[in-house]
Amino acid sequence: MSLLVVGTVALDTIETPFGKAERIIGGSATHFALASSFFHKDIRLVSVIGDDFPPAGIEQFKKRGINLEGLQIKKGEKSFFWAGRYHIDMNSRDTLDTQLNVLATFDPVVPESYRNADFLMLGNLMPSLQKKVLDQMNIRPKLVMMDTMNFWMDTAWNDLMEVLKHVDVLTVNDEEARQLTREYSLIKAAKKIMTMGPKYLVIKKGENGALLFHENQLFFAPALPLEEVFDPTGAGDSFAGGFIGYLAGTRDLSFDNMKRAVIYGSAIASFCVEKFGIERVSELTQQELDERVQEFIDLVQFDIDLV
Repeated sequence: MSLLVVGTVALDTIETPFGKAERIIGGSATHFALASSFFHKDIRLVSVIGDDFPPAGIEQFKKRGINLEGLQIKKGEKSFFWAGRYHIDMNSRDTLDTQLNVLATFDPVVPESYRNADFLMLGNLMPSLQKKVLDQMNIRPKLVMMDTMNFWMDTAWNDLMEVLKHVDVLTVNDEEARQLTREYSLIKAAKKIMTMGPKYLVIKKGENGALLFHENQLFFAPALPLEEVFDPTGAGDSFAGGFIGYLAGTRDLSFDNMKRAVIYGSAIASFCVEKFGIERVSELTQQELDERVQEFIDLVQFDIDLV
């Protein structure tokens, strides 16, 4: 079974209270693909970069066995660039610079060899581009997962509503869920979102964990308390990549298995924040990941006798 990942491959400059990293490798598809590759071996990437993208970034993809046939490289053009500064709480940030560059004219082309993918991850892009990717598939994937943000809710509402009709799993944060539905209660918001098309909803709450909804079922996974948090950029994308990568690797779309996928996604996201960009995930071993998953299990597992 193959997993198709669509989104941005970018260069970031990030400032946090603990340091600064300039022009490092980032982007939603980068974090999705690298995280997914720990659970599934047939990852196919669709994105665009300029010829300023460092060869070391390409090598990281190849090292993890990620198929790059769908990665467009625009000669003489620059890659998408974002710069931001995080506040002391690490939950809020200021965007200092955004340069769309190659992303401004990005036309996602799904190679013929990708068009029968069993799983599809639509990263945070313009909804019309997400729909264009869906329209190029020869068959409907077994699972379509999508990420979006409040910017598209403000600027592309109708296109967003259209693509949501074709999505199985939506991932948003709590602020985005409330904006999408105008409901403060996340329970009410989830019910309303699942009438828009998605059968499953993941609400990411950063350092407060994640919620998984399906019909009347609800699962909550806490975030693991960490001693070091250097850079939260890409943590949500790593979570989503780990989530869908685990589902693709196990070929099990039951709610119980999705609960496991939340834990595995949370585990790999917890590594992402420990260093800048992809540095920590790129050096991650399978043993470290397994041990982190066990920490999550130990965190939430207990015995109790009801009287």
